[in-house]
Amino acid sequence: MAKTVVLPPPALAWARSEFLRYYRSTPVAPPSRLARREFAAFPFATETMMRRHAMLRTAEEFRAFLTREAPRHVYYSTAYYRYPDAASMAAKEWLGADLIFDLDSDHLRGAEQLDYAGQLKLVKTRLTDLVDDFLFGDFGIDPRATEFVFSGGRGYHVHIHDERFLPLTSPERRELVDYVLGTGVEGLKILRPRRSDVAAGRTLGGADGEDEGGGSPRGRSPLIRYLAPPDSPGWTGRSTRALLQLLTHWDAIGAEGARTEMVGLGMSAAKARTWSHLLVEMHGGAKIRDSLSLDALSGQQLPTEIVREVVEGAKIGVQGETDAPVTTDIHRLIRLPGSLHGGTGFRVVPLDRDAIAGFDPFRDALLTAPDGRTAPVVFRESVHYPFRPEPISGTPGATDELPTPLALFLVLRGEAELRPSPA
Repeated sequence: MAKTVVLPPPALAWARSEFLRYYRSTPVAPPSRLARREFAAFPFATETMMRRHAMLRTAEEFRAFLTREAPRHVYYSTAYYRYPDAASMAAKEWLGADLIFDLDSDHLRGAEQLDYAGQLKLVKTRLTDLVDDFLFGDFGIDPRATEFVFSGGRGYHVHIHDERFLPLTSPERRELVDYVLGTGVEGLKILRPRRSDVAAGRTLGGADGEDEGGGSPRGRSPLIRYLAPPDSPGWTGRSTRALLQLLTHWDAIGAEGARTEMVGLGMSAAKARTWSHLLVEMHGGAKIRDSLSLDALSGQQLPTEIVREVVEGAKIGVQGETDAPVTTDIHRLIRLPGSLHGGTGFRVVPLDRDAIAGFDPFRDALLTAPDGRTAPVVFRESVHYPFRPEPISGTPGATDELPTPLALFLVLRGEAELRPSPA
């Protein structure tokens, strides 16, 4: 659930009034199968606890709930229940659940080095990898049964309403997560040893159990270790692509940079010097990319440190993108699309797949202030955000008069406070 900054009573009342203004003026669409969902909300209060087990039977009840409560955070169940308002899970009688993937920027490798805006850019690139490679590609999910949502905070949610996934149990959903995370993937699975029959002018597949190190039984040519084609399905092609990308990266940064990275992988300095020379200065990486053959390295085996990094690199592209407990929890509460996020004031924005690339939270999730209202703030820390069309910046102790949505964003994040009105 959301991390909520504690606000003083005047700021709480002001923020709630802004949320109430939004809910009264904006027709938030109710989720599908409304009457089978449980609803929950955090109110605007100094000490707040989630209020849950609410059942909303009609669109009118749903809209009345939002305008009455003006919640700081509002959630609904990914599960469907016979009795959503029952106080215990057993009494609710579970009927099935949507499949959800949660991508949070703070779970990604390298995100800790980025500011909030940079993290949101990073997680969006990972979203398209997850959707196109895994959901639409490997899982064959119909895009028409898929909904994408900017969470209003650190990332994105993917809602899958495909009937085939509704009855899946938690362990079955865990299998999907394990596949996405590459659990158990072995780096050498990307190799496809083949015999090259030079005399006959054809290439023959190597049989299982044959010597893959280049042994040559009498009358047969040596095994050549080829990479699986980059467009191979699943983790096989993904691992090949990861290796080719790593080799391209090392060519781009040069032998010294590659050597430093190899040492960072756990390789000895002497070994890293040898392999950076072979792959970069002797163009071994380019030869592998051109031929897809590891024997372009004159039969030398890629070090285990490189093979391990290839697979881990392919995994990290998605690991952390998907919050496993969200996917595996068949009673999960998820943030309501169209609602406001109580930690940023951003809208929780539903998106089409084609809209993801052009989506910018600092423009497209920000509330509008058509009436030109502003609010005076005092910055509590140094900030810089790329809001569009105009970014905002501030230093501790500085004051400014900002459009209300920008002031709301900073106050909810605890980076500014409302400037007291003159006595």
